Amino acid sequence: MVNTTRSRKLARSVSIAGVGICKFGAFPTKTSRDLFVEAFKDMQNNLGDNFNVNDIETAYIGNYSSDLFERQGHTAPIIADWLGITPVPVTRIENACASSGSAVREGILAIASGLYDVVLVGGVEKMTNLPTEDVTDVLATAADGIYEIPAGLTFPGIYGELAKAHMDRYNTTSEHLMKVGIKNHKNGKLNPNAQFNVTIDDMIKRRQARAQERGQEIPEWNNEIDFLSDDSVNPMVAWPLRLFDCAPITDGAACLLLVSSDIAGDFTDSPVTIIGTGQATGKALHDSDELTSLSAAKAAGEMAYEMAGVKPDDIQIAEVHDCFTIAELVATEDLGFFNPGEAPHAVDEGITSRDGDKPINTSGGLKSKGHPVGASGIGQVVEIFKQLRGEAGERQVDKDLQVGLTHNVGGTGGTCVVNILKKGV
Repeated sequence: MVNTTRSRKLARSVSIAGVGICKFGAFPTKTSRDLFVEAFKDMQNNLGDNFNVNDIETAYIGNYSSDLFERQGHTAPIIADWLGITPVPVTRIENACASSGSAVREGILAIASGLYDVVLVGGVEKMTNLPTEDVTDVLATAADGIYEIPAGLTFPGIYGELAKAHMDRYNTTSEHLMKVGIKNHKNGKLNPNAQFNVTIDDMIKRRQARAQERGQEIPEWNNEIDFLSDDSVNPMVAWPLRLFDCAPITDGAACLLLVSSDIAGDFTDSPVTIIGTGQATGKALHDSDELTSLSAAKAAGEMAYEMAGVKPDDIQIAEVHDCFTIAELVATEDLGFFNPGEAPHAVDEGITSRDGDKPINTSGGLKSKGHPVGASGIGQVVEIFKQLRGEAGERQVDKDLQVGLTHNVGGTGGTCVVNILKKGV
């Protein structure tokens, strides 16, 4: 019988030598391969002369559904051809919104096994070719097609159920959800690659200015919460979730270069090492034991903490999967940053803000940076990498950051990947 309780450690240390990311947004004239090339060129520029494309020995590319979004399958080899890295083996990884988080883990294991020393890992999604209702249908294929989809559970509906359950159990309110969005838009404004480089307050001023230009009555909102409570600008999508509780439909790509830590110095003077990784599988929502937590996230977090030899209190900064505002609250509790029911109060107290004790989603999160589903997991790693190296620009956290975490969820909680990163080797 296999001993599934033994401690898991990597046979070789794995580091991130460099990262690349393209602008997230809506790009009608671009394909997945175009977006990925942009991210790859950004990584090349960041690595400089220390990197040659011929150094890549294999690659893993996270992509959820280019088949349905673009009618293009076999995505990984096509992208490899455009990068000029044939004939090295390149594999597409599909795990819904956790596709590129899973790709990172596969890259880690490929190096830890000793088979490869240099691995390219990327993620990409081109979503905006389709109208919103069709995008909703494509994303719904990540839910249970027998028990969940026939019941009408789109992903806003699924996370609406989680939000309602959290409200019932812990007295969480709609204002708590709104405060998550407000925080993440403030961070996203400082991220030049974010889809939405605007705060909620900026949106208020724009609408007021537009009304004035048109000679219309200028709307008055007392504050951001007042604005987000207005059905005319922030309509209900799936109670209690409103439009601004939802991550946008996004095109984007990101990539990183994984290397064996013993050769990291050949590529960079400032590597970041992956000291813990965990991936777990959970039940579909309809079969879940509870609705205020994702079992896969808890299990993946525990695996990563054990491998890294750290505890939740040791994590100084994190990027978590906020596909909806409620998802950020649930994630921070599942990861042990806060006890069950405490995350809303942490948001109230500013603990998760960029200058708080536990900064969460300094990139703007999926909510403001954007959510190209196959690229989101690596987008998170890019942010933590930059924060640990002090290269996050205006949104740089003003403290001596040493340890950060990423949390990437797929489907209705069926997959979760957690990676823990440490500055240096």
